[in-house]
Amino acid sequence: MSPFHEKVVPLRPPAPVASIQGMLALDLHPHHDPPEPAPARCRAGGDVVPIDRRLRARLEQWSRRYAQAAVEIVGGDRPVSQLLRWTTPEVYDDLARRAQLVARSGGRRAGQGRVQPVRPQILGVHTSFLDRDVAEVSAHVRYGERSRALAIRFERRGDRWLCTALEFA
Repeated sequence: MSPFHEKVVPLRPPAPVASIQGMLALDLHPHHDPPEPAPARCRAGGDVVPIDRRLRARLEQWSRRYAQAAVEIVGGDRPVSQLLRWTTPEVYDDLARRAQLVARSGGRRAGQGRVQPVRPQILGVHTSFLDRDVAEVSAHVRYGERSRALAIRFERRGDRWLCTALEFA
């Protein structure tokens, strides 16, 4: 036997080729059992920490009013200064910039009257507490026949909630 014809040892054993090679393997058999219930911490709005119902209700009510004011500021119905006390400087500047852009597109000045043809309306809010002093809120906003979303982060500072992030989608 020559030195060039030595036995080759595979590094791993060969794997059998599946009949679904190159396809996504799905279990298509029907499941007859009911789904497992979600853990208790996930049922109350996706909270990371347990929160008192009264605290949740108060924040949801307050966040609905805050979101309504924010969309009215951007729409030109309110001056941005109305949210100064409950907003960080970064969020305040962003709201002012958005209000200016929307007002300019309609040939008006921000906070001097309605720029949009319809008044926005908050249809619903959902709150998730990350901590007793930190909450994230999503809001469904309706502009006539169109819908948008707001994502808001509130942090409690002293005796009040402060908006530290606000995103329009």
